Amino acid sequence: MNPLIAADAERAQACTSLSVNVNKVAQLRNTRHLGIPSVVRAATLCLQAGADGITVHPRPDERHIRAHDVHDLAALLQDWPGAEYNIEGNPFHNLMPLVRAVRPEQATFVPDAEGQFTSDHGWDLAADGERLRPLIAECRALGVRVSLFMDPLPEAMAQARAVGADRVELYTEPYAAAHGGAGQAAQLARFAAAARAAQAQGLGVNAGHDLNRDNLADFVREVPGVLEVSIGHALVADALELGLPETVRAYLRCLRAAQAPAR
Repeated sequence: MNPLIAADAERAQACTSLSVNVNKVAQLRNTRHLGIPSVVRAATLCLQAGADGITVHPRPDERHIRAHDVHDLAALLQDWPGAEYNIEGNPFHNLMPLVRAVRPEQATFVPDAEGQFTSDHGWDLAADGERLRPLIAECRALGVRVSLFMDPLPEAMAQARAVGADRVELYTEPYAAAHGGAGQAAQLARFAAAARAAQAQGLGVNAGHDLNRDNLADFVREVPGVLEVSIGHALVADALELGLPETVRAYLRCLRAAQAPAR
C-alpha cells in the first residue's frame, strides 16, 4: 500500500485534525506596513493551543499570504514535527514553485481563477484531470500528499483517484448555508455519500469552507471518516471575541464532541 494512503487509514481511527488557515491574519497585516499582526506568531499560538496543522492559500495577487509567509511558516513548522503544513492553491498559477521549495506535508489543489474572491467550486476532472495528473505525480514524488478540492459528487471520486490524488477536500459551503434549516439533513446525506464514495476509492477525506463552531460538530458526526478540517475565516473572527488560543481550543472541543461515543 502507498505509505500516504496507509497513513490516512491509521489517522482515520483518531479524532479529526484541525488545520488553522491563517490567511485572514495576513490580510489584516497587509492593510498597514507595520508587520502586525504576525502570521508566524498567530500560527505559533494556534499550535501551542493544540491545532494539528497550519494552512495557507497564497493567491497570485498576494492579497493575504505572501511568498515570504510560506517560507517563514515552513521554518516555524520545523520546530513542530507533529504538525502538518498544508498549502492550498491553483497548481496552474503560483502554487507549484512554493510546493517545490517548501515540500509541505500536503498540497491542496483548488481550481480558483486569478483574482477570485473566494473558493466556490471544486474541480471538473473531465476538463482538467489530464492537466492535473503530472503535477499530482510531481508532488507525490516530492513526498507531498495531494488533496483535490471537490464538490460532494460521489461519481467524481473515481476520477480523483484515477488522476493520482491521495485525498479530496469536500467544499462545504452548501452544507454551511443549509445548516439549521430544512435542507440540512439532505446536505449531510449528500456529503456522507461523497465521503463514502471517496473512501471506497482509497481516498482520504478532508473538508473545508464556512465551517464554524455552530455547524462543525454536526458535520463531523454525520459525515464518516473526515480526516481533517481546514478553518480560517470563522476561526479568526471568533478569535476577535475569545482570543486565538481559546478559539482553537473551542474548535477542538467541537471535534471531540462530534466523535464522542453516543450515550
